[in-house]
Amino acid sequence: MSSPTFGRILTALITPFGSDGSVDLDVAQQLARRLVDEGNEGLVVCGTTGESPALSDDEKLSMLSAVLEAVDVPVIAGTVGNNTAHSVELSLRAKALGVHGILSLCPYYNRPSQAGIEQHLRAIAQAVDLPQVIYDIPVRTGRKVSSEVLLRLAHEEKNVIGLKDAAANPAETAQVIREAPADFEVYSGDDGLTLPLLSVGAVGTIGVATHWTAPDHVDMFAALESGNLEAATAINQRMLPSFAFETGDLTPNPIPSKAMMRTLGFEVGQCRLPLGDAPAGLEDEARRIYAELVSARG
Repeated sequence: MSSPTFGRILTALITPFGSDGSVDLDVAQQLARRLVDEGNEGLVVCGTTGESPALSDDEKLSMLSAVLEAVDVPVIAGTVGNNTAHSVELSLRAKALGVHGILSLCPYYNRPSQAGIEQHLRAIAQAVDLPQVIYDIPVRTGRKVSSEVLLRLAHEEKNVIGLKDAAANPAETAQVIREAPADFEVYSGDDGLTLPLLSVGAVGTIGVATHWTAPDHVDMFAALESGNLEAATAINQRMLPSFAFETGDLTPNPIPSKAMMRTLGFEVGQCRLPLGDAPAGLEDEARRIYAELVSARG
């Protein structure tokens, strides 16, 4: 089995903030190195989990530069938003830094038609000569990228090489995989659906809980590749509390991930508004979740 373009296990990296609220690049580098040491084969920087809507362009570029300096794995840039021209410009600046790919987000808030979504994604692909992974997360963007649009882009834009799928419909994703080019790569963008998506042809995950579950993901992928579905299922089950912890209405992503990493010794700070600080007791819950995960590893 050939290795996916960006590896199998990637994490959408949180953005650390110092006590004064500024981006802490030193902690970002420490965290990036830890994630790679634990089994991550690539990183997504300045995505939703990295609080991209609350970062300036200069902060995004500084984060990308710092992570590129810290690790020797593919770095995918979250430089796409709901302004097409600005997305192109920022993606070109990221390319100049040496990033390996672009996470091309479906536009949020504007609620464009499928035609508008397609033109947005196509414009970025044509302007930025880097591999593009389309990010489909309708719960945040308010719009689903239709399968028809995904397939047209996959067949017609040579650098649209994959999909980060957080649309919560594995059956529809299976059909996309069936009809897409053979080298089109689908990544799970929903930790709780990674195992089901792998079963229908996904190649990997761009995770959130992978901030602390990367060793378990390594084990799960190894079990699947050896044909041991029972073992893979058991490993997935031990991660389920982590998947449930990583986001919720009261503590949306990345508030829980930052709480978890604080308990593991990383001074990542709180989230910027409009997400804001973690509620009382969240770090205690993080300690409990992590202790149970480690105990279950045996």
